[in-house]
Amino acid sequence: MWGGIAVVAVLGAVVAAGVLTGDSSLVVPPPTTTEQNDTVALLRDAAEQQDICYGWELRQGDGDVVSSGSNLGVDISVVDHPQCPRWLRVAATVAYTPESSEAEDSARVVVDGSPDFVNDLFALETSLSRFGLDGAAFLAEPGWAVTRAAVSLPLLVVERGAVSPEPVVTSAPVAAPSPLPAASSDLWRERSGWLIGATGMVLIAVLLVVVGLIQRRRQRGEAAVTARRGKGSASARPVKRA
Repeated sequence: MWGGIAVVAVLGAVVAAGVLTGDSSLVVPPPTTTEQNDTVALLRDAAEQQDICYGWELRQGDGDVVSSGSNLGVDISVVDHPQCPRWLRVAATVAYTPESSEAEDSARVVVDGSPDFVNDLFALETSLSRFGLDGAAFLAEPGWAVTRAAVSLPLLVVERGAVSPEPVVTSAPVAAPSPLPAASSDLWRERSGWLIGATGMVLIAVLLVVVGLIQRRRQRGEAAVTARRGKGSASARPVKRA
């Protein structure tokens, strides 16, 4: 009896160890919080410009969803969403197998979309490999790969000619702002010619005044010298006597 209990305990310990160690290597790691938030922001910009919703979904081999999100936010799917009449999504399923299994790890990546993209889905799937997003990338870093594939979709859609690269106007344009005044409309630039002319005239007037004062002083000096000479000559004349 005690021997049977010991065997059961050993087997239970082995099973528990397998659950705690071996099975953990079979779990598909999701994208980090930063990767998800950055992806949502990029997809939001693309959706606003192209009027197309973009998203991603990552599943394990058993079908459990590891991560999902879209331009609407983390854990929000674009499939059949009322705000997304046109949508595209990268859906990846990654399956890891135990080392003791003869089966190999596998990754399946597809691009789903609304009916107006039916003819583009296969081309979009095969084009992802040009960005290094092949099966090996999804097996090595499934979280990074699925978010990277999602942000690559807007570029591939433009390349396919499904949308215009220019932003889509979704609201009425605001009134055009009033034009800025011309650079030469201020007081100094607008009247620069007049001010230069007036300044020149003032300088000439000052110069004439100065020249006039100098000439007047000279004339006064000459008159004083002449007067002194006249007095000197008068006193030097002999006095006539009767």
